[in-house]
Amino acid sequence: MGINVILTGVTGMVGEGVLLECLQNHKVDSVMAVCRKPIDLTHPKLKLLVAPDFLQINTDSAQLKGYDACFYCAGVSSNGLSEEAYTKITYDTTVHLAKVLLQLNPQIVFNFVSGYQTDSTESGKVMWARIKGKTENTLLKMFPGKEFNFRPALMKPMPGQKSFYGYNRWMHKMLYPALSFIFPACSIQEIAQAMISATTVGYKKSILEVGDIKKLAAT
Repeated sequence: MGINVILTGVTGMVGEGVLLECLQNHKVDSVMAVCRKPIDLTHPKLKLLVAPDFLQINTDSAQLKGYDACFYCAGVSSNGLSEEAYTKITYDTTVHLAKVLLQLNPQIVFNFVSGYQTDSTESGKVMWARIKGKTENTLLKMFPGKEFNFRPALMKPMPGQKSFYGYNRWMHKMLYPALSFIFPACSIQEIAQAMISATTVGYKKSILEVGDIKKLAAT
């Protein structure tokens, strides 16, 4: 018997790739994609909850009951955003949905896509890293022993993906091999596989750097 997963961020690069892997992975029975707008994809495993504002989701959302894990892949770049705006998207929205899901599914495992060089001290000079660190720390307190923070750097998309960060498929194929010599690299498929394994068997660390992601994905 596989797991039932709630997934956010399916219109972005990470979330789309994680969705594709979940749909093909025999360890996953169903996926509830919580998204701000409908997506052009149907699959026997896939259900959709369209919520233009995640902050309006509450415990009356019966569709969100009966799930084993949340793969939280939603997020935006901090470029051009004030700290207040970035905090609302990255911290407030994430924590709000996490609270709702925890009330509806007390045993749920929460997997959060953070980022390479996130600041766990919450006191550094880099705004996005502080806010990501604050989000990680809050989630860890909410889900003792059942919360995992994934910190990928350079990512290789899943085959068939349409979403890419800031450049097209051709540019990614050209740049990825060169950049992988500079930044820690993993595939989005490995991120998804690691999330599935974190849910089913757990992991010794709550913060997963690229090496941990690749190791857990192989289990």
